[in-house]
Amino acid sequence: MIATIEHHGRSYRIDLTRPIGLSLPLHAGEGQMRAWGVDLVRIAPVVRGEHTFAVERGAPVNFRDVHFNPHGHGTHTECVGHIDPEVTPVGGMLDRYFFVADVVSVRPEERRAPDGRTDHVITLEQLRSMLDEHPPEALVVRTLPNDAEKCTRDWTDTNPAYLQSTAAAWLRSIGVRHLLVDLPSIDREDDGGVLAAHHAFWDFPATQDRLRTITELIFVPEELPDGRYLLDLQLPHLMNDAAPSRPVLYALLP
Repeated sequence: MIATIEHHGRSYRIDLTRPIGLSLPLHAGEGQMRAWGVDLVRIAPVVRGEHTFAVERGAPVNFRDVHFNPHGHGTHTECVGHIDPEVTPVGGMLDRYFFVADVVSVRPEERRAPDGRTDHVITLEQLRSMLDEHPPEALVVRTLPNDAEKCTRDWTDTNPAYLQSTAAAWLRSIGVRHLLVDLPSIDREDDGGVLAAHHAFWDFPATQDRLRTITELIFVPEELPDGRYLLDLQLPHLMNDAAPSRPVLYALLP
């Protein structure tokens, strides 16, 4: 099925039968990507008295509880409610789900942090050099090296790469509304609770930006070239500051 869209006066064709998924599966037990020291995902049948609701145990249906943390267990999308004391649910925020997106590959730069650790930072200069005069509505950042181990990594206490707050502020200033990264956070893992990049991207507390989202812990396939795509950003109607999500890209055809 071929669809046509227009953006900045140009027409693009999209083959909707060829989606490119950026999310990682959520499953119980070992091998689940996680961060922030969260426990393993648990998926277990409901037990009521002597009844266990599993077909293998004689029940007519499988009826399971799922225990997970949106921020710590895989691909998720969050809104300004992540840093706002006011309850702002991401699940009811978007009024559309398709956006023109650029995929860029970035090798974070090494920087010496005040605590003596070597950080890896995505800088303003790097991102500025990669975007053209027609900025996208969404930006998908693939960090290098892009090894498959990202898909199962426990990021806890590993000091992952992150964005400069000036880079996040600049993305906001040029009109990027949806930022997607293959990292557990756009901020440093241990920054004393400052979350400078989150605050800069949402311009919080100066504003309560209900138009922009941040999606973390995606995985961009190695074979996918950098360039412009159509993004379908889908997430459940979960009334929480973050929700598991399934971003999907479609190639723009000539």
